[in-house]
Amino acid sequence: MPNTTIKTEILIHDLKVPISVIDAGAKSLLNRQDSYGPLTEKQIKVLKRIIRNTLTTQRLVNDVLELGRSREGVMIRSDFSVSSLVIAVLVEIFDLSDPGVADLIRKVKSYEGLEQVLGSTGVRLGFDRKMWKTSVHLDAAKVKQILRNLVTNAFKHRASVVEILGCIKEKQMILTIRDDGRGIPPANHQRIFETYFTTGESIETAIESHGLGLAGVMVLLKDMGGGLVLKSDDGKGAEFVVTIPL
Repeated sequence: MPNTTIKTEILIHDLKVPISVIDAGAKSLLNRQDSYGPLTEKQIKVLKRIIRNTLTTQRLVNDVLELGRSREGVMIRSDFSVSSLVIAVLVEIFDLSDPGVADLIRKVKSYEGLEQVLGSTGVRLGFDRKMWKTSVHLDAAKVKQILRNLVTNAFKHRASVVEILGCIKEKQMILTIRDDGRGIPPANHQRIFETYFTTGESIETAIESHGLGLAGVMVLLKDMGGGLVLKSDDGKGAEFVVTIPL
C-alpha cells in the first residue's frame, strides 16, 4: 500500500509539467497574436476556457500533493497576515469566475476597499478588525486550501450570498463560511465528509458538489489539530465553522 501511494503522488507531481505547457501555449496564442496570427472571438473564448481549466487543474494537483504532505506529517509554518490569506483565496476564486473582480481585489489597500469591491458580488465579510491585521504562525498552504475549498463550496451552493467571517478566541483562529443555498439535511451531515459522497442527484451536480473537497478539509484540519462544525438544515443554507489552534 505505501508503494502505491508513493507512485500515485509521483504521477500527480509529474502532471504539473504538461499542465504548465498547455497553459503557456494557450496564453502565448492569446497574448502574442502579432507572432501567431489574429484570433476570432470564438477562438479567444475557447483559449480563455482552456486557461481557466488549466488553472483549476493546477490547483487540484497542488491540493492533492498538499494532502499527501499532510498525511506524512509535513508542516511548513510561516508568519502571514489573516488579510493576505483571505485576499489570496478570493483572488484565486474570482480568477476563474470573474477576472476583472480578481484584478480589483489585488489592488485593494484596506478592509473597507475590499468590502466595496465585493459589494456587487454577493460576498460579505465579517472579520474582527484587529484580527484582520494580525499575523499568525501556521502552515499557510494548508489553511489557504481549507478556506478556498469551503468558500468555493459556498459559491456553488448559494442562492445569492456568501459570508466569510473570522475572529481569534482562546488562542484559536475561527473562520465561519455561510451560504444561503438549499442547505444540507441533518441525515447527510456526516456523510458529506466521506471522500466520494456528494449531495447531488446527477453526475453534473456531483461534480460541482461538496464531494472530495470536504474530505480533504477534514484531513488537513485533523493534522493541524483543528476542527470543523457544520450547521445546516434542508432549505436553510449551510454554515461551516473552522477552528485552528494558534
